[in-house]
Amino acid sequence: MVSRNNQRLEFLGDAVLSLIIAHDIYLLFPQKDEGGLTKIRSQVVNRHILNQIAFNLGLDKLIKTRPIIYNLANTHIPGDALEALIGAVYMDLGIKQASKFIRKKIISNRINISELAETDTNYKSLILEWGQKYKYQIKFDTEPFLCTVPERETFLAKVYANNKLIGEGKGANKKEAHQNAASQAFEYVSDKSKFNIKKKRYVRKKIVNE
Repeated sequence: MVSRNNQRLEFLGDAVLSLIIAHDIYLLFPQKDEGGLTKIRSQVVNRHILNQIAFNLGLDKLIKTRPIIYNLANTHIPGDALEALIGAVYMDLGIKQASKFIRKKIISNRINISELAETDTNYKSLILEWGQKYKYQIKFDTEPFLCTVPERETFLAKVYANNKLIGEGKGANKKEAHQNAASQAFEYVSDKSKFNIKKKRYVRKKIVNE
């Protein structure tokens, strides 16, 4: 039998994880607007946290790469394996059991959503670091934006990666607008179904039968 990688399951698991996290934070933070909810979701499902959870679950011991990589902590592979596992649970057992798995194995005792919500993440720094890592030129454009509230002018910021628009956001000042735009951009580039980054192909050991 020809060995296959888990990229299709990663795609599915990423969508299921985002859905469950979005549902939970929607109920947990009724006072947050769309931008606030987006920021929290980005903090919960970022690569660093998913990698940590994958190591805590012991998934690194089940991963096989070609060529062999001895230090998986410096790659996105553990987090990808976690997404593949979520996708496999969903395919085999359905959304109800996938939700239970996510809440028990990922959120409970591993992620403090309320604590993350209070963390002031510098998304502008994150997207600039991302651009440097993957060799993309990141550019911010800012312009005045007239709100629907009379005589209240805010700012609209747009983020480009190699001249491709990847995020935009509004704010009472340029700094806030940049942060909101960078938050949307960071979520966009983290979504493999929307932003495809050319990378080495790794063959991974199947965790759950497809």
